[in-house]
Parts: sequence; C-alpha cells; structure tokens
Amino acid sequence: MYIPFADLSSQYRSLQPEIDLAMKQVIEKCAFINGPYAHKFEEEFAQFCAADFCVGVGNGTDALFVALKGLGVGPGDEVLVPAMTFIATAEAVSMAGAKPVFVDVDPENGTMDVADLRAKISQASKAVIPVHLYGHPADMEAIEPLARENGLFIVQDAAQAHGATVGGRSLSAFGDCACYSFYPGKNLGAYGDAGAIVTGDAVLAERMRKFANHGRKDKYDHQFEGVNSRMDGLQAAVLSVKLKHLKDWTDRRRAVAAVYDRELSGIEGFKLLKRRVWAGHVYHLYVVRCNDREALSDYLAENGVASGIHYPVAVPFMEAYECYGHTHEDFPAAYAMQESILSLPMYAELSEDSALRVCEVVRGYFAGAE
Repeated sequence: MYIPFADLSSQYRSLQPEIDLAMKQVIEKCAFINGPYAHKFEEEFAQFCAADFCVGVGNGTDALFVALKGLGVGPGDEVLVPAMTFIATAEAVSMAGAKPVFVDVDPENGTMDVADLRAKISQASKAVIPVHLYGHPADMEAIEPLARENGLFIVQDAAQAHGATVGGRSLSAFGDCACYSFYPGKNLGAYGDAGAIVTGDAVLAERMRKFANHGRKDKYDHQFEGVNSRMDGLQAAVLSVKLKHLKDWTDRRRAVAAVYDRELSGIEGFKLLKRRVWAGHVYHLYVVRCNDREALSDYLAENGVASGIHYPVAVPFMEAYECYGHTHEDFPAAYAMQESILSLPMYAELSEDSALRVCEVVRGYFAGAE
C-alpha cells in the first residue's frame, strides 16, 4: 500500500461531472477574465467567510500584495511577519516597497509569538501579517488589540486556513482583511493559481479591486497605476464547485487528525503540535516534530508513506534575506522548528485505514529505534 502526501486525482474523480460541466460552460461563454463566474465565486466565498466583500485576484501572493497596497503600505514602512511561513508572506511586503520585520513563533503550533510581536513594534511599523500556519489560526484575540493599540493594520495570511475560526468566530471578524490562496494543494484549491481577499471595509474592497485591475474604474478609465491580477473564470468555476464540499472535507481532515492525535501521542522523541482550545483548526497540514526527522522520513518512504517538510528553512535564514544579518539565536523557536518538523499525509480522501497505517509505520520506526 502506498499512501501519498496528498491525492488531488482522487478528489477530481469524485467531482468529475460537476467540474467538467463547469469548465465547459465557462469556455462556451468565453468568460475567461473576471466575468460572471468570478463574480459568483466572490459572492459565495464572502458568504462562506462571513465577510461583506471578496476581491478575487490571480494568486495568494498577490492577495497579500494587493491588500498591503490597498492599505497604503509602502517605502519607509515596516510590516511584522512571522519567521516560520512560506516566503510569500515576506515577499509581498518587499513587493509593496516596505521592510519585513520577522517575529519568532509559538513553539507549540508555529504561529506568531505575541510577546515577540510586542517587542518588535517600532515607530516605523505600519502593519502586521499574522499567518494561520498549517490551518491553525494565530491568536487573533491577543494580536488584534495589540495591533490596534499601536495603530497597525492587520492583514491576515489565511492561505492555509480556509474555514478556520478563533473562539468560534470566522477569521473575517478580525483585522482589516484576510488573504487566501487557492493553489491546487490548498484545502480549497483551484486547477491553477488563484487567490482572494475578504474584508468588511467597502472602501478598501473597492480600492483593492481597482488596483488589481490596472487601477481602473471602467474600461480605459484608469484612476491610478495598478497591476494585472484578476481571477480567471475557469478557476472561479472550479472553486464554486469545490466550495460546496469544503465543510465536509474539513470535517474529514479533522477526523484524520483525531486518528493521528490518538495513535501517535506519547512516543518518546516524537512530539505533536498543540492545538489551542480556542482554535478551529482546519488541518491544511498535520505537522509533527522529531529529533531524527530525516531518518524517520526515509523509513516512512521505505514503507510506502510519503511525507514533507513545511518549512526546512525559516524565512529570516533564507539567502533572500541574508542582508538583514539574522542568526539562529534571533529566532530560537523558528530555528528549532525548521530542524525538527515533518508533515504527515493529510487530505480529505485519506481513509481511516490509511491513517492507521501511517501511525503503524511511525510507531514501527520508534520501536526499532529503541
């Protein structure tokens, strides 16, 4: 039995008639850029997120960039971002002309450490980007009042957190906006690149929509320079089909996580990340920590179980940011995570038997290591 890390083909087969029909309709109507299918999905996703407005864009990185530009972030500004995330979080800050300032993370779940955030706020700080890492939301009930007290905008990076909640509240209840990626491997994934921003601010939504469409109000009526980052109709149609299934898929991911939690707890030299009691975790990834990660990963592969590392290098230590001169001592929690984290298979179509097999192989490795 081979257990892949993810299985997009299985998902497609379960939805093939709906997906094929949706794409056929877009092609027949030539509704390729923005258009009725993009607008329909924007309305549906806003409702799903309990938000007033949704602006579809070309990808998740652009969602962050467009949000920052919409809020007026630019040269001379600093934006606080967590050290453990995908590079896009910091990259979008640099794209906007601002400086990313890295914040260490909570060692138990990888989200932004509120105490270090407080210590890193300066006179130049303009915004903070909490990342809901692996599907576990950041502590927005602590981050939001701290940000507001210091006059900071809040742009949530929810690329891995479709449907996540904090204290039973949707992510859209916090901050200025939340940015989503629909990269194919996400909990809600397109068949190409796509992204979106949700917000309750009508003025911000209009500004972001214009900026993402060459700064224009109407055709050839360009009020300012913008960029070309628009959701295409094919991706929107696919996402509309998939969105109807997202709640069930999330429930299934949580069921798989419950199997892992039950079967993998208490193993010496092996640690599960901790879910906070207030966190509505959606398990984009199921991440564990192991003192001998490479050997465990090799053993899993030898026994037909795929795994991954998210992420092997924390952002401040990447070559792209060596100009800031950070050392491992600057972000001890992020450094410890990058050295020990391992992602186990996690997708809605993963059967309980397969999840149990993953656990069996993990336990087999540690039994042999004793």
